[in-house]
Amino acid sequence: MKKVFALALALVLAAPAVTMAQALAAPAAEKKGGAVLSPDETKYEFGTVKQNDIVEHTFTFRNTGSEPLVISNVGVSCGCTTPEYTKDPVLPGKAGKITARFNTAGKMGQQNKVLTVSSNNANGDVQLTLAGTIADPSAAAAVAPAPSTTAEAAPVKKAKLKAKSDGKKEKVKIAEGEARVKK
Repeated sequence: MKKVFALALALVLAAPAVTMAQALAAPAAEKKGGAVLSPDETKYEFGTVKQNDIVEHTFTFRNTGSEPLVISNVGVSCGCTTPEYTKDPVLPGKAGKITARFNTAGKMGQQNKVLTVSSNNANGDVQLTLAGTIADPSAAAAVAPAPSTTAEAAPVKKAKLKAKSDGKKEKVKIAEGEARVKK
């Protein structure tokens, strides 16, 4: 009899705890869906650049969630980095952009600039990084240019261009898909 009474008392006392646990778990289950910010990359290596150069990179992302994604802020680790980002809600399945400009003036050596993206992302804030090296301006070492992005273009059948390379002006003629430098 004592065992039955103890079991009944335990069930009566445990019922509110179980109900409370279920109530707390419900919002977490609802949070499972929502907006999800999925960046194509989280770190951009810009290589070695000269001091006073401006490094610019655009991070692209997709909303892989089920609700519109709204970026509320993009925080930076210092005033030398300026962000621009998609202000309109990014619908599920659609893409957005975050462009970062890093002014290397007064900087030298290895750099890691962090952008913290605050939004309604179900997984919380996302961090993006610009990383590379600023060459010592007094060093005579050659500096590799920052990687650039190329765009696809339609083939050119015929054109005449003027170009400047190492201070020399050159004429370029394109005919039948072949480019020739005229001197």
